[in-house]
Amino acid sequence: MEFDNVLLSRILTTLTLSFHIIFATIGVGIPLMVSIAEFIGIKKNDSHYLLLARRWTRGFVITVAVGVVTGTCIGLQLSLLWPSFMKIAGQAISLPLFLETFAFFFEAIFLGIYLYTWDRFKNPLYHWMLSIPIVLGASLSAFFITTVNAFMNTPQGFELVNGVIKTLDPIKAMFNPATPTKTFHVLATAYVTSAFILATIAAIQMLRGRITEYTKKALHLTVTSAFIFAILTGIAGDLSAKFLAKYQPEKLAAIEWHFETKKGADLVLFGVLDEKKQEIKYAIHIPKMLSFLSFNNFNGEVIGLNEFPKDEIPPLYIHYLFDIKVMFAMFMVIISLLYVVFSKWKKEWMHHKWLLRAIVLCGPLAMISIELGWILTEVGRQPWILRGYMKVSEAATTSNGVGEMLWLFLGLYILLGVLCTVVLRKMFINNPAEAELEYRFHK
Repeated sequence: MEFDNVLLSRILTTLTLSFHIIFATIGVGIPLMVSIAEFIGIKKNDSHYLLLARRWTRGFVITVAVGVVTGTCIGLQLSLLWPSFMKIAGQAISLPLFLETFAFFFEAIFLGIYLYTWDRFKNPLYHWMLSIPIVLGASLSAFFITTVNAFMNTPQGFELVNGVIKTLDPIKAMFNPATPTKTFHVLATAYVTSAFILATIAAIQMLRGRITEYTKKALHLTVTSAFIFAILTGIAGDLSAKFLAKYQPEKLAAIEWHFETKKGADLVLFGVLDEKKQEIKYAIHIPKMLSFLSFNNFNGEVIGLNEFPKDEIPPLYIHYLFDIKVMFAMFMVIISLLYVVFSKWKKEWMHHKWLLRAIVLCGPLAMISIELGWILTEVGRQPWILRGYMKVSEAATTSNGVGEMLWLFLGLYILLGVLCTVVLRKMFINNPAEAELEYRFHK
């Protein structure tokens, strides 16, 4: 089987982004959790929370190192694989790309200072204050890079004449209609995913018999934080639906298998689609809910897929991705809510094995949801790479060697993944928290 350059470029970009997004998500969310843990530790004079901050920071540094490599790969591949896109859009997205680099260096500088100034201040709050620029830098980095993706969905701020940008307003291009919802969604999901990953680690330790004050506090902080961030994620999802209804109705219609324009449109969950007949079987229909989610009006008119040219309709399998995301999100919300409820009224159930096992699942499910959400966003924009201006098929490189490049980067990502896993295991498994706590705070 032969693959053309368009398909090979898409596969390589997908591979790179799906690998990078793991480290990018952790890189945004972990600094916030570190800052929260250290602040609580200082206020309560609690060595357990201070140790949480220390250990999470050490793990975070390793993931940052890998994220730098994969982020560099993305920048390289934008020019190598998608030169036609960069020729048109490169000028418009150069500002957020520069600002993202600046935000990362801002974060990296303060991360270095933060790492080497533990126990150097008489007032430990001064050290905690160094975590704030790290949190800001990480979140701003995510914000700026997400505006690039937002621009691809709702491009504005430029005038295109014969394939060449003649006038450009980079601020307007960066703060396009998709920017508020996309950046909010990315930040909220990064926070909740990072919290659930840390909760998974604590739950695994407890299932292995390490039910100590350290692991109990780690679990309580991470699951409670995850529940709060999950609420923000729900708000972000609601705002995203309203954005799609107004600016990308074809994506919303594809996600919901909504074919005919109608008022009082149903929300379709699950089901199996016969595309030729446009028939949906075995689905759950929630009357008028799609209209309400789109316009806060149960009788709002939702545009159907039949209103769009067939060659501009996204692949309809994205509905399945959305269903899986919804199931995972509901599971995580329910589990974190149960834990919060038990922590208030049924403390003896907080560390029951069935609940701990469910929490262990939440970390991987949260990261899978991140991956599915990214695929849903990108595939839902198809066939466009720059919506309304350039299709993916027009943007890919025509040069040879993309296949060889694919194998090269695949090998690199496997190597990075293995090295990262080995280093993290040696860093923490061979150095249990209880031993470090005894050495550092009670020696």
